Amino acid sequence: MKDFLKYVLATVTGIILITIIMGILSVISLVGLAASNAGSTQVEENSVFTLNLSGIMDERAVSDPMTMLTGQVSEELGLDNILSAIRKAKENENIKGIYIEAGIFSSDSPASTHALREALIDFKKSGKWIVAYADSYDQTTYYICSVADKIFLNPQGMVDWHGLGATPYFIKDLLAKFGVKIQLCKVGKYKSAPEMMTADGMSEPNREQVSAYMNGIWDVMLKEVSASRKIAVDSLNAYADRFITLSTPEEFVKMKLVDKLIYTDEVKGEIKKLLKIDADEKIKQLNLTAMEGVKAKKEEGDQVAVYYAYGQIVDSDTGSKISDGENIVATEVCKDLEALANDDNVKAVVLRVNSPGGSAYASEQIWHSVSQLKAKKPVVVSMGGYAASGGYYISCPANYIMAEPTTITGSIGIFGMFPDFSGLLKEKLGIKFDEVKTNKHAAFGTASRPFNEDEMKLLEGYIGRGYELFRKRVADGRKQSVEAIEEIAQGRVWLANDALKIKLVDEIGGLDKAIEKAAKLANLSEYHATSYPEQPSWFESLISTAESGSYLDEQLRATLGEYYEPFMFVKNLNNRNAIQARLPYYIHIK
Repeated sequence: MKDFLKYVLATVTGIILITIIMGILSVISLVGLAASNAGSTQVEENSVFTLNLSGIMDERAVSDPMTMLTGQVSEELGLDNILSAIRKAKENENIKGIYIEAGIFSSDSPASTHALREALIDFKKSGKWIVAYADSYDQTTYYICSVADKIFLNPQGMVDWHGLGATPYFIKDLLAKFGVKIQLCKVGKYKSAPEMMTADGMSEPNREQVSAYMNGIWDVMLKEVSASRKIAVDSLNAYADRFITLSTPEEFVKMKLVDKLIYTDEVKGEIKKLLKIDADEKIKQLNLTAMEGVKAKKEEGDQVAVYYAYGQIVDSDTGSKISDGENIVATEVCKDLEALANDDNVKAVVLRVNSPGGSAYASEQIWHSVSQLKAKKPVVVSMGGYAASGGYYISCPANYIMAEPTTITGSIGIFGMFPDFSGLLKEKLGIKFDEVKTNKHAAFGTASRPFNEDEMKLLEGYIGRGYELFRKRVADGRKQSVEAIEEIAQGRVWLANDALKIKLVDEIGGLDKAIEKAAKLANLSEYHATSYPEQPSWFESLISTAESGSYLDEQLRATLGEYYEPFMFVKNLNNRNAIQARLPYYIHIK
């Protein structure tokens, strides 16, 4: 018996030791991988940058060591990484062109897609070529790839070109089945974020603003594709009306939407012709990961900080295992901005905002920090996909505001949504309540009943004061009267092209242009840009991935698709500040 136990113990100990050794070896492998990526990638002569447009593109991508460890391919792309790679490819004389392989791809916003497309156009100014191929192009990938010198399509493929549409949905009746009602206080007739939970359909003001910015985005797409493909705007509109998506591939060639029908293996031959190499020679390629290790131009001169503020604006980190994506956490952002203000090496700051808003209280705290930063050095806002409601709140004190033409901004208004669970508790679950109090409003906010008339008046007064403060912040920041801001406020959402006309935005342009402006305001002759906050190291990413449940969040996002955001909004309703300055979260443009 003793020998048996001894052998069992020895076996278990061996298994534990092997597990520990394998873990150590895995970590060493990750260290080596991270170290190799951090070093310089040697670019061979006559190389091609291969841009695989597959997955989900967000403002900024955080590396996931778990995907490296398991050998999986991350489905998350960062706009910042892609723009950097295109810039390096333009600057590097050994890279002769870009090959875009379009797959199943989605972007966080039309403005991010536009920024990517503009970077490709800038790349072509160097005299280098771009070739695109897809088995089938969806509307977003075709819009991007339309800049290419040659667009190839699989002989059995399709080009999806149908226009833009949005189908918001409403869950008021669904909540009612569970005995839940939403009590609403809002300021601004266009403030439509709560409609999903309080209405049966779109209000007329909301329909007006959604129609305006969707038509504005479509106009930009039409004009830009028309310029690249030399197809009249009227023809492109007619193609959309005819729903050419189901046309034969040969018709796409006749319409000049694509240049040639070829199979995947035949693309290599086309690229070899452009590289002027023999058919049996191998194409030297660099993917997006490899481009991260390619040296950029030497950074010289003074530092312009680019601070990324993207996601929903929240008071503090909830610490939830399943989050609702990237957040702008007020407590963290305020500390970061204070550090930038006190950093003598930073001469100017570009605040890169991509946010639909969030907590009104958190937005006010960040507004204060941006104002304090501006008192010490120039601040330029570069608007990404969204800089609306709370996103505009934190932008308005800047010295200068720049936006992409399809950025969604404005939405100056706030609301408060207060769920009433009394029907669920009383009628569905059979819970009884009674009430004893010393003062009139001692039971304010109780779950046993909805707010009464007096309580709603108090809330309306509080929301009204919040709106007046928001409006004043914008008026002061934009150097206009409160009355002038009121005319364009009321929660109205504006496309940046229109926001420029009403002075909510100073100029149309991308991040590079915003950096140039910040340097000019700081009187810098030589400068370089540095991104903040710093991306976590591979080890920090490994730990946070294991602790945060980000894998679960990624899978939930992939499963729910366009329903992810409203699902997470409802899930976290009680964890949010009740007073919100944010956009409708359910409008998805297809």
